[in-house]
Amino acid sequence: MNEEKSTTQTEHQEAIISLLLQLADDDFIFSFRGSEWLGLAPHIEEDVASASISQDMMGHAAMFYKLAEGLGLDAADELAHGRAAGERRNSILVERVNGEGSYMGTPTYDWAYAVVRNYFYSQAKKVKIDSLKTSAYAPLAEVATKVNMELYYHLLHWKTWFTQLLSSTDEAKEKMNDAIQAVMADFGDVFSYGEDASRIQEAGLIEEEGVLYQRWVEKMEPVLQSVGVSSEQLSVACTQNGRNKEHTTELESAIATLSEVYRSDLTASW
Repeated sequence: MNEEKSTTQTEHQEAIISLLLQLADDDFIFSFRGSEWLGLAPHIEEDVASASISQDMMGHAAMFYKLAEGLGLDAADELAHGRAAGERRNSILVERVNGEGSYMGTPTYDWAYAVVRNYFYSQAKKVKIDSLKTSAYAPLAEVATKVNMELYYHLLHWKTWFTQLLSSTDEAKEKMNDAIQAVMADFGDVFSYGEDASRIQEAGLIEEEGVLYQRWVEKMEPVLQSVGVSSEQLSVACTQNGRNKEHTTELESAIATLSEVYRSDLTASW
């Protein structure tokens, strides 16, 4: 096993690093967007629950960054906080703002959008993690097994919100359907590996993009049908790919906020 791991790491190190940064950047930015709901969630129980999920996601990002650090990159904290938006490999979906306004100003965030994004992303992550548990790169497979233990509860939480709101009032259904359209408009690169796809596949790190996307659709279809939503809304088109470091100005502002304390003293021990 050690010899196999060493060979995989040596021959496919660039592909491993690319995938690790995609996974880490996704969870890092997703966690930040979730943290912006602290004190603003619909009720106190949700405030606690969603904050806990965001904390878990940040922990997952830290594990992926730590693996990248072990392959010769900068320290995990520098990878998380020190890289510019143009160096990130996260999907477009996770960088989108929660709504109008700002957390420290007058936020008019969209809870329906948060629920749909969180549920769709969490299910996509579960599909990826299930595949990563058999990754040819043993350290990544080990981390995936640890991450998987928490995903069950994340999925259950967001699925409950998703089905309840779509089984509620006409106003709630309208907002949720609008949110589904908005989320799917940015979903095209969630299962993409970008320009490194062939190298990642060749290394046996994770299954092919289309296989994982189809598996996600199969998980989502019965849930959508149960609340009267057409699965045709799950079709995607990738017009902008964050895996290739193509991002929006929304990511730039998120990174500026996330790295503010870190950049205040680069000599400090983080």
